[in-house]
Amino acid sequence: MTGRPPSPAERVRARLRAAAGAQVAGAMPRGYQRIGTVLLLRLPPKLAPYRRLLGEAWQEELGVETVLARTGPIDGELRHPRVERLAGDTTVTEVVEHGVRWRLDAARVMFAAGNRTERHRVAGLVRPGERIADLFAGIGYFAIPAALALARVSAVEKNPIAYRYLVENAARNGVQERLEPHLGDNRDVPLPRGAYDRVFLGYLPSAVPWIGRALELAAPEGATLHVHLVVDARGALPRAREEVAAEVARRGAQSAGPARARAVKPYGPGRTHVVVDAPVRTG
Repeated sequence: MTGRPPSPAERVRARLRAAAGAQVAGAMPRGYQRIGTVLLLRLPPKLAPYRRLLGEAWQEELGVETVLARTGPIDGELRHPRVERLAGDTTVTEVVEHGVRWRLDAARVMFAAGNRTERHRVAGLVRPGERIADLFAGIGYFAIPAALALARVSAVEKNPIAYRYLVENAARNGVQERLEPHLGDNRDVPLPRGAYDRVFLGYLPSAVPWIGRALELAAPEGATLHVHLVVDARGALPRAREEVAAEVARRGAQSAGPARARAVKPYGPGRTHVVVDAPVRTG
């Protein structure tokens, strides 16, 4: 009776072991993120001399066009990924997820595979005809699923590269008539005050500082804010709810119902990415 075949990571590790020995091969992380035809992985400093070997090995084992390695965290409010190319040429790729098609440049625009369930969940909450403001739209992560659910979406993006893909992706998904893109800082873009039933605040490590702006846009009779933040893993959900509730109260608004918190994904050692659905009333 034969065992299971080795995984792609195990095959890459075997190739590294043959070239550099068991100690070096043991430093290779198991995880990776596939973004369409592009592979994104971590490259510990110990493995830096083996960039080319690893790039070509992953290319062959997974059949991807390009292999990128992270060189640092997502950079600033423009959320620019820090990566280096290990193998391949093109970094433009397409991801299809729950029927939504996103095109992006994986070397210049972030795409968090770990948010897949959240993107689908939020689309299920949206009702036809809702007015939605997405203050960190990116390439349309939440805005396009919401528009596909027949909402009318004002999508704001500060990064001009991500904005270009936002416009392109709206057309690719046939929602350009329901999605109004805005290039600029969401604090300055002239959106109508008190006009929105739902506001997406998908910014990490914390969108709490933008709750005040979201409340300006929220319909006074009631709206829902979707606030993303990173908190300590222990007691993550109540901690996140309390932090959002405190900021809503500080801004002079009221809760319009029970807030719900959901863990989206781990975010480094001992930290968790949480989203809080907070019904609010400002009138």
